[in-house]
Amino acid sequence: MPREIELSGRCVIRVIAWLALAGPGALAAQQANQPQPALAASAKRPQVCLVLSGGGARGAAHVGVLKALEEMRIPIDCIAGTSMGSIVGGSYASGTSIADMEATIATMSTRLLFKDQPPREERAIRLKRDDQTNLAAPEIGLRDGQFLLPMGVVSGIQLETVLRRLSKVHGFRRFDELPIPFRAVATDLVTGKPVVLRQGELASAMRASMSVPAAIDPVPLDGHLLVDGGLTNNLPVDVARAMGADIVIAVNLGTPLLKASGLTSVLGVTGQMVNILTDQNVQASLAGLKPSDILVLPQLGDYSAVDFDHMPQTVPLGYSAVRAVADLLSRLSVPQADYDSWNIRRQSGASPALQVAVDEIRFDNLQRVNPAIARSVMETQPGVPLEQETLDKDMRRLFGTGDFEHVNYRLLEEPGRRILAIDAVEKSWGPNFLRAGLGLSSDFNGDAFFNVLGSFRKTWLNSLGAEWRTDLQFGRTNRVATEFYQPLEASQSFFIAPSIEYERRPLDVFLANERVAQYEIHALRGSLELGFQSKKFGQIRLGLTAAEMQTTLDTGSPILEQTESRSNYAGFTLRSVVDQLDSGSFPRSGYAMSLNATSARASLGSDADFSRADFTGNYVMSFGEHTFNLAAKAGRRFGSSTLPAPFYFQWGGLLQQSGYRTGALMGEELQFARIFYYNRLARFSFLDGVYGGVSLEVGRVGRPLIPNNEQGTLRSAALLLGVDTPLGPLYLGYGRADRGYNSLYLYLGRP
Repeated sequence: MPREIELSGRCVIRVIAWLALAGPGALAAQQANQPQPALAASAKRPQVCLVLSGGGARGAAHVGVLKALEEMRIPIDCIAGTSMGSIVGGSYASGTSIADMEATIATMSTRLLFKDQPPREERAIRLKRDDQTNLAAPEIGLRDGQFLLPMGVVSGIQLETVLRRLSKVHGFRRFDELPIPFRAVATDLVTGKPVVLRQGELASAMRASMSVPAAIDPVPLDGHLLVDGGLTNNLPVDVARAMGADIVIAVNLGTPLLKASGLTSVLGVTGQMVNILTDQNVQASLAGLKPSDILVLPQLGDYSAVDFDHMPQTVPLGYSAVRAVADLLSRLSVPQADYDSWNIRRQSGASPALQVAVDEIRFDNLQRVNPAIARSVMETQPGVPLEQETLDKDMRRLFGTGDFEHVNYRLLEEPGRRILAIDAVEKSWGPNFLRAGLGLSSDFNGDAFFNVLGSFRKTWLNSLGAEWRTDLQFGRTNRVATEFYQPLEASQSFFIAPSIEYERRPLDVFLANERVAQYEIHALRGSLELGFQSKKFGQIRLGLTAAEMQTTLDTGSPILEQTESRSNYAGFTLRSVVDQLDSGSFPRSGYAMSLNATSARASLGSDADFSRADFTGNYVMSFGEHTFNLAAKAGRRFGSSTLPAPFYFQWGGLLQQSGYRTGALMGEELQFARIFYYNRLARFSFLDGVYGGVSLEVGRVGRPLIPNNEQGTLRSAALLLGVDTPLGPLYLGYGRADRGYNSLYLYLGRP
């Protein structure tokens, strides 16, 4: 038998039944003091409990079951559910209407539920910069010489947001106090035993019951490490008996095994494993049904447990399954007036807990992360009434810091105080993280490039959140860079960042669209920057920098004044970025801006005085599947001093004056504007989609490196097909310039 975290609620139910028999006055007096189940058992009516099995995405059929039971006027006195059955059952028990459940299900998709990141707008600005590189591999932990991986493919943060939307109650609750008493069944990953959840935060209980092993992170709860309850008790008939059920309506979705064609993803394989393990415990539950019980068997055909993209289609199948046994259920029907009274109490019987203010926001059990810094991420404040939408955003922002593998909250009552307890679980594979990536490009004209990237971060080196990051790159460009980021106070608004970098890269020189020379640049740079940042919007850095550069002719004619030169540069830098795009690959809304300025001063030891600055802006808006991406870039030198060749603006390539070869345009001035229209042509379960688009571009490159090279206004256009892949965006494009140049482009990574 499953063990319950608290004693059975049978006594409470019987007392309520006695009060109902004692008369309306006694029942009203009792309800004035505490929430009650919507309809108690009486001498004329048995206690009816609904048991909803797990079944992954197939569990949306439970909504159809509830819709049919409502039409037949059958009130439910208690609900026990596992996995998806716990989500539908818990939502209904808390007072959520069928219409609201159907509306939420209509918005669900595999990609939404199993997307491991919160909305990009909520992510920390320091992590967004990875989107401008080709770092795409999963994050791997490194500790004590061992490589560590997360316990699930995804954390479940998006799933929890959906569950809080489905739940009508928030904060710590005894599930006997819901409008309909409720139980969720999970599995203890350590002991392998079923655990019946009868109190706590409802969304957390539902989330624990549906944590598919290896796919979704386990949930630490009340000393247990919990995963999907389907592994041990997928159809919890025995739990309903313990709640006092006289009659059980058991809804079994079945556990059909996937065909070989369905075993094409991690979710598919994991779902198959869960189906195999659940079959035996379901058979044991079915054997425990009595003749008076009613079994409902939705015929779900080929609908898969992992197909969250077509959940609404299974709702009518659950409805039909109830109608198929309507003759058995009809004896449980009550008069319309009685049912309406029950349903009104069900939908309004539990008062929301988020209408109150809290006295304290508490982070428990943090080992590395400073609680004061974690609190500074949140908009919710003590003394201010809680708002569900704000709290959900706070959870996403906390998760977006990159420090936690799981974030949730509870409301606790202490003598004279109300506490908002944040359950923020630090990454078990941290605090040191590795990521890798790959970039490929070709213009089908003899130029094919690749770059292999790696990044290593050591986080929380002190209580203010210091981080040491090292980046490596090999391929067309070789680069190693290391930076120490040190916040100066708890809000992390101000920071200092010393860094050092070595880079070897080619500098291609073109005449029109033909390469005439290639130089090799070796650069060693060091800088010290003082910065200010808004956690998610952007940051600005002001710094001192020094660099030693060597330029050597590799192939072609000597275009520069000296074929080989070594120079020292020192001066000031200003770097600023604002980023509120919703995607780093194919954004559909938002904006981004950046400003970079360099001023080398002889007074600081530079071999030359020069100044240059560039600004980039991006604004994206969508109408349905139609997206317009507007971009502009402007750069120029300041003063009369000519820029050294490595500091020229280099432009050209896909979406950067398409039709020209990559980097074909070089000058001391640059003006560029682009309107890029794209349409999402197709969607996939785990990918953002396939896009087709067209770009119209206009620009000018002033004071070119080679005199009189490509002067005047440049016009170009591009056709593009793009796919969001696990390794980064993949682009195939064709560009044509008005001067007769054209190019094909293939990119893995960002142009």
